[in-house]
Amino acid sequence: MLLLGIDVGSTTCKYVLTDKEGNILDKAYERHNTRQAEKVFEFLLRLEERYGFKKGKDRVYITGSGGGLIGNLIGARFVQEVVAVATAVERLHPEVRFVSEIGGEDMKTIFIKEKGGRKNKQVYMQNVCAGGTGTFIEKIGRKLRIPPEVLSTMEYEGYTLHRISSKCGIFAEADVNSLLKAGVPSEEIIASLFEAVVYQNLAQLTKGNIPLPKVLLLGGPNLFFKGLQSAWRVNLQRLWKERGVGDFTKEQMQELVFVPENSLYYASLGCIYTALEEEGGLYAGHEKLRWWVEEGQYQEKLKEGKGGLVKSKEELEEFKRKYSYVVENRIVPKKVQEVIIGCDFGSTTAKAVCITPQKEIVFSCYALSKGNPIEDAKEIFRQIKEYLQEGKVLALGLTGYGKDLLKDILGADVAIVETVAHATAGLHFFPDADCICDVGGVDVKIMIIRQGSVVDFRLNSQCSSGNGAFLQGVAERFNIPLWEIADKAFCAKAMPSFTMGCGVFLQSDIVNQQRKGWKAEEILAGLCYVLPFNVWVYAGGINNLAEVGKKFILQGGTHKNLAVVKAQIDFIKARVPDAEIYVHPYSGEAGAIGAALIALEHYQKHQKTSFRGFEAIEKLTYRSTTSKETLCHWCPINCQRTFIDVYVGEGEGRQWSKVPLEPGWTRLIVNNACPKGLVEDERELKVIKERIERLKDEFPNIADFVKKEAFRNPARAKVS
Repeated sequence: MLLLGIDVGSTTCKYVLTDKEGNILDKAYERHNTRQAEKVFEFLLRLEERYGFKKGKDRVYITGSGGGLIGNLIGARFVQEVVAVATAVERLHPEVRFVSEIGGEDMKTIFIKEKGGRKNKQVYMQNVCAGGTGTFIEKIGRKLRIPPEVLSTMEYEGYTLHRISSKCGIFAEADVNSLLKAGVPSEEIIASLFEAVVYQNLAQLTKGNIPLPKVLLLGGPNLFFKGLQSAWRVNLQRLWKERGVGDFTKEQMQELVFVPENSLYYASLGCIYTALEEEGGLYAGHEKLRWWVEEGQYQEKLKEGKGGLVKSKEELEEFKRKYSYVVENRIVPKKVQEVIIGCDFGSTTAKAVCITPQKEIVFSCYALSKGNPIEDAKEIFRQIKEYLQEGKVLALGLTGYGKDLLKDILGADVAIVETVAHATAGLHFFPDADCICDVGGVDVKIMIIRQGSVVDFRLNSQCSSGNGAFLQGVAERFNIPLWEIADKAFCAKAMPSFTMGCGVFLQSDIVNQQRKGWKAEEILAGLCYVLPFNVWVYAGGINNLAEVGKKFILQGGTHKNLAVVKAQIDFIKARVPDAEIYVHPYSGEAGAIGAALIALEHYQKHQKTSFRGFEAIEKLTYRSTTSKETLCHWCPINCQRTFIDVYVGEGEGRQWSKVPLEPGWTRLIVNNACPKGLVEDERELKVIKERIERLKDEFPNIADFVKKEAFRNPARAKVS
């Protein structure tokens, strides 16, 4: 008789096969890419062929988030995953008192206490948010362009640590974006991420209990990420010293906090040990599972969810014929002698366009953000210089998050608020538009137009639901490239129903739908379908779309995804049947086009530019400082700011600063949570006040002077 223990997790499937005494014959650990049932079916066929695993003879026990439904189809006995892990730990490591298991999308902690010769277990689990899990760590690694093999070897100790949210994956990602923009090195961000994961376990999942030695670390992240193991040891060493548990050396911590052999398989091993102690779980064969994979789950999905984004192949072909320009349109470079440059420094990319004085778009380029606005600017202007050669720059306009930081450094003529830049770009192509909807990487902008002017707008940059980065992040979890999202979504014959609203709840909803067997392409289709609800109703607060108007313009990089465009059109048409809906011909470059058009207006009015020139930008010298001297003390949060000092050859410097700055240098302060953080401390306030007083003396307010003189008391003036 053979025993099989299967663990169907949120991102991987594992099995352990043993003989009747529990000796391991085979084991496997493989990603299922949302195809849990298919992967288990593959396992069973493999074991039947290689080891003669037989229906009605051998036994199978199953656990994990997806184990319940699959277990019923193959006759397996289900074991709750925490019980399975605890059973294996108690059997293999009776001396262990605390267990942390971090999986792909959940985390578990187990306290094992002994009293009167009996052991009891306290279990805490987090499975509603992917923050702090293996999937999240991998996602941040991809964002930083760190290969998996490098990420696994990155260290924790010896780096400056920055604050990253430990409770919410979306807030944590926002913190990482802020650190990237501040130019914080990837090594420091990853070390800070390891710190946040351990902090979440110790602060949130321990519920006030103190983990005691020995400590067992289980799961893929605890095994594969060397830096995460170090973060556990350093934090527990500090905690045990503070709480009087013991003052242990670094060498002792290696023994007290350890990752065991077969750490990936403890839930599967727990199933085996449970099977050794009881009867049941007779294998019923793979036939019902085959039916479920080939027919059953699709029928069930149609009952729970809804049909796909398109009803037929003909509908899809007609739609693609009409909107193919969305992905096919390219700005073809055209050599000219004079250009106006518009740049959009966004959170994930920097984009630029060049237009002529006649408003013809003649060049575009972009660069993935390196996290440092100076480096982003250098990369963009290298590409423009190569295109322009000896041509002349008449004006420069900036928009996006980096506009205020870079305006003086680059010599920009105008720095334009994003809503104004995007509205200008939309109205340039569609002057009679009633509404412009711009969906970017991390924000949503809705501008309501009347007679060519913006009369109202809605902006959402605080929640990730409804933006492109959220959709891209989910696709990356499924190893689907950005440019394949639309095709994958259109392939789905059915899609799950997602709840409109908060991105945190949407993340939880995705995890739950995976457990029900929904595949990657079906989940992506469902997310594309719900995106308009999040854009218009949740983010925009617009419940009556008919009041907005009839002519809608869709722009922003997210609308290069045809599946999103299809969902938007269906949503708008369902509420405004006679609506005219257009996609901006250059939706991804709209912000930069708007900045260029407004810079052109500035040039036509002033006939001069402040642009420093390509050579000056290339030669920009800068240094970044992130230390205790850069901390902001205006409030109890104490933001760990970064000072980016740039040499521009002019300026007073900051000799009074804790991080002194020589004359000729200017300082950019980034990674601050509020406008107060742009001021270093009380001394800078004094400097600013003195500068204001000097200006008052040099340029007195005549109106104020006249007011005082006019209403002065004559009698009092005579006495004086």
